[in-house]
Amino acid sequence: MSARRKARKRALDFLYESDIRKAVALELYRTRPADELSEGAYVETLLSGVAEHIAKIDELIITYAQGWDLDRMPSIDRNLLRIALFEILWSENLDDKIAVSEAVSLAKELSTDESAGYINGVLGRIIALKPSLAL
Repeated sequence: MSARRKARKRALDFLYESDIRKAVALELYRTRPADELSEGAYVETLLSGVAEHIAKIDELIITYAQGWDLDRMPSIDRNLLRIALFEILWSENLDDKIAVSEAVSLAKELSTDESAGYINGVLGRIIALKPSLAL
């Protein structure tokens, strides 16, 4: 498993925990011992980026996740979408296809049978509209 993939999974863990505990993911991350966080900098980049752009990210999820209310969406799926959208819209040196592939792969591994296809569809719609989005 690549370092970036490990970082995405680790960021997902913190976002999931923050949903359950009603805490701030970046603060949870910063309270962990350093030896537990081998993926380091990219985990922090993802958590900081999601936190910084959460309003726009959630707006896009609500708009393009047809048939799903953000609060009723499985937490894993919601947070995979958040990570992928941050990477797609604000990470300049990452191909959109990689972000989608990683989100879909993690969904297959960690979420429901339908999640991977659903996440792929939502991200695909947003990528198609990316040039016209006001960020």
